[in-house]
Amino acid sequence: MKTMSATIQIDAPPMTVWAILTGLDSYPDWNPLFREASGQIAVGSRITLRSVHPANGRMMTVKPKITVADPGAELRWTSSLPPFISGEHSFTLTEANGGTRLVQAETFSGLLVPLSGKTFARTETSFQSLNEAIKKRAEAS
Repeated sequence: MKTMSATIQIDAPPMTVWAILTGLDSYPDWNPLFREASGQIAVGSRITLRSVHPANGRMMTVKPKITVADPGAELRWTSSLPPFISGEHSFTLTEANGGTRLVQAETFSGLLVPLSGKTFARTETSFQSLNEAIKKRAEAS
């Protein structure tokens, strides 16, 4: 198992950050990781995400299942290709210093995890880029 995370402080309230995270239609306008997104943010629903694969730069599509959708607090989804790889991705929002502390994390498991070192390093960088983009968008609103 492998867990990666990126944390950032945002000068905007959690509900502002939540609106950005759940506004899937606007992802192409600002999101450097998930270039396209569609679906409904509701527990049990599947959404469609198109992103650039961190290792080869090709576009890939995943259809994760929403497992937590707690407005202003947490968004979590899971996706898998058993037994090769599965992941649980989360965004946790906490009120802090008059704004929001955002922690984005993903835990990977499966047979391919031990072979994915470079991919994970690039993924962690993409999490930091996404957090910066969320911060910029939230603080501009």
